This record gives sequence, structure tokens and C-alpha cells, in this order.
Amino acid sequence: MTLVDWRAWHDEYDRPDSSLARRLKVVRRQVGAALDACPPGPLRVVSLCAGQGRDLLEVLDGHSRRADVRARLVELDERNTGPASAAVEAAGLDGVEVLTADAALIDHYRGMVPADVVLMCGLFGNLTDEDIQRTITFGPQLTKTGGTVIWTRHRSAPDRVPLICDWFEQSGFERLWLSPPDASFGVGVHRFTAEPRPLAAGESMFTFVGYDLLGRRATDAE
Repeated sequence: MTLVDWRAWHDEYDRPDSSLARRLKVVRRQVGAALDACPPGPLRVVSLCAGQGRDLLEVLDGHSRRADVRARLVELDERNTGPASAAVEAAGLDGVEVLTADAALIDHYRGMVPADVVLMCGLFGNLTDEDIQRTITFGPQLTKTGGTVIWTRHRSAPDRVPLICDWFEQSGFERLWLSPPDASFGVGVHRFTAEPRPLAAGESMFTFVGYDLLGRRATDAE
């Protein structure tokens, strides 16, 4: 089990000079752009391992499409879903649901997918390569045709960002935008161009290992 305190981990967002704070600004900008690009009418958004919802909630609060959006944020740690729920209530985002549950289980997205916007932020850096690829193969079950996936991954060695782009493109997504290689983080935006697939009931997309244990495994293998 990962040893990271995921409640305290979010404190880095409050340090303007931190890599996480800089990444958050980029992600929010891309979330806003994805909402802007959606067709008129109701919109659906899902967020995997949503944490405190900082990627989405502040954007929705001031966005012209907020009344159109139904969203489901799935996060296992109740110490993070508590602040997320409080933020939803404070902003009056009646269409947003915060679900304390295992984000890996595909069933937790039933009724909300295929979605217009899918957020996989803060996830891939905590998975094995095999599970990153496996999670991406579930993208066609989560995303509507023309929908957008926004994802993040650190660019520490080994840099998996180019490989992640390849895996998305092999699963029917086209690359819309990618943060520059010299940034201290990776943010990618992909649009789904194929036909959605039905949910595979009962399937788990990934096992959340944690970046700390992944790093330890890599060190032990050297």
C-alpha cells in the first residue's frame, strides 16, 4: 500500500511556485477549453481519482456552461472527498456528484458515460506501465465520440509521456495538445474519434500503487 498522505499531498497546490500548482493552472485551462468546445446542451464529465476536485470545480464555478454540466468525481480517500463535497456545496454546483469509492472500478461510472470530458489527472504517475496502458484501453468505454480526455504524468525518467500518447492514439484518440518537453510535468489532451464501447461490467481498470512504492521498486531493481 502506498505510504503517501494523499490529504497532505494536496497542500502543494497552495504553493504558487510548486510544480503541482503550475500543472494545475495548465489543467484548468485545458478543462475550460474542453468545455468551451462542447456542443450546446447537457454535458457529462467524469474524473478518475479526483482527489479534492481541484482540476474541475473552480473551472465549473465560473464557466458559462456550469448549468449544463453533470459531473461525477470518484475518489477513494474520504479525507479528500470531504473538501470536494464542501467545495461543490459552496459553489452551488448542483450537477456535481462526489463519490467516495474505488475509481478503478468501471461500474462507478455507469449512467455518466460515455462522457464529454474525462479527467485522468494525477493518476498515471501512480500506476505501472501495464496498468497505464490498460486504463487507456478503457477510454472508449468512458468517452463519447468527439469527447476529450485530459491526463497528466510526470516527466521524470523514464519519461512515459510519448508512450502514453501512442497508447491513446492506438485506442482511437487523436492528440489535440501536449505540454512542452521542458515543463516539469506532462499534461495531454486527446479527442476520441471512434465509436464508444459498452461498459464491461465488473472490470477494474488499474491497481493504484503510488509513486512512492513505484520509485522504491525501481531503486530495488537497480
